[in-house]
Amino acid sequence: MTDDELHALLTLQHIPYLGDGSIKKLIGYFGSAQEVLKQTKGTLLKIEGIGEHKLQSFWGKKHNAFAKAELAYIKNHNITYSCYTDIDYPQRLKHCIDSPVILFQRGNIDINNSKIISIVGTRKITSYGATFVENLIENLAPLNPVIVSGFAYGVDIAAHKAAIKHNIQTIGVLAHGLNQVYPKTHSKYIKEIEINGGFVTDFWSSDAFVHTNFLKRNRIIAGLSEATLVIESAEKGGSLVTADFANGYNREVFAVPGRVDDSLSLGCNNLIKQQKAHMLTSVADLIYILNWKLEEEVPKVIQKKLFVQLDNDEKKIWKFLKEQGKEHIDLITVHCNFPTHKVASILLTMELKGVVKPLPGKLFELIQ
Repeated sequence: MTDDELHALLTLQHIPYLGDGSIKKLIGYFGSAQEVLKQTKGTLLKIEGIGEHKLQSFWGKKHNAFAKAELAYIKNHNITYSCYTDIDYPQRLKHCIDSPVILFQRGNIDINNSKIISIVGTRKITSYGATFVENLIENLAPLNPVIVSGFAYGVDIAAHKAAIKHNIQTIGVLAHGLNQVYPKTHSKYIKEIEINGGFVTDFWSSDAFVHTNFLKRNRIIAGLSEATLVIESAEKGGSLVTADFANGYNREVFAVPGRVDDSLSLGCNNLIKQQKAHMLTSVADLIYILNWKLEEEVPKVIQKKLFVQLDNDEKKIWKFLKEQGKEHIDLITVHCNFPTHKVASILLTMELKGVVKPLPGKLFELIQ
């Protein structure tokens, strides 16, 4: 995108009542933001959904001035950006009808990773929730996913910290411009996150920081990801809004169950009860539902390890595969009489030990 096109796009963004949807419609009709700004009122009014109300301050001179100032801020602060029409715009987010026209980012973000999950939940995380997040991300590390969250108190920062600890890329989606840090106490994590990940937002540096920004931010958290995981949540809360966005985008949602009398588990229990989320009890549930496999390069050539120690459950599956050859995970589950999530977990462990390898169609076989 040229600087002139970015300036024109920012000008359109500053016009009141002209939201992301209207801007996309106008650019789709006229071909570029610069061309949109050249149109007469009569021409614009011919576009369906573009009425007098949206155009009442379209030609105000202040929009150009604010766009110029924001463009200067972007250039002077090492901020990268992508428009929804750009090839480097996050593909999953591009498929969301309410995705931002432009996304600002800072850090070392690789958004092309095929395994991206969002982890959200209460700001009042319990020791149970914190332990679950830590164990989950530790067990996910061999799959090298990207962990997305909102950089807030509680579950969010626990997810970011665990990702940093296990050298996993993590992305913080902010409810304000990249010129701010909220909460201030999380400033100490910024450099570590930007080394292997970074921050994204659709807010300008000049945008006011208001509570409603969090709800708008949540659509990006859900839109970037293949799945949204709710760790702990009260009966109402922002994480449930994120789950609603994810369901609306036809993405997978997972929720960690809790005690029926635990106020910080009510939201998760309701998601499961209402069939709006899969029950999440271990990393195996996630791997099974999303049909994830280990990265091809870890290792590129799998060789059977000598003198591998197998526990009794692993030996049972090993013996079955030895007799049957390659077999579907569902048949392994039936024959070995283990729950599906347990079989998925055992197979992942055996894969890491170099004993089995996954095949297309949820088939597994022993490494000879």
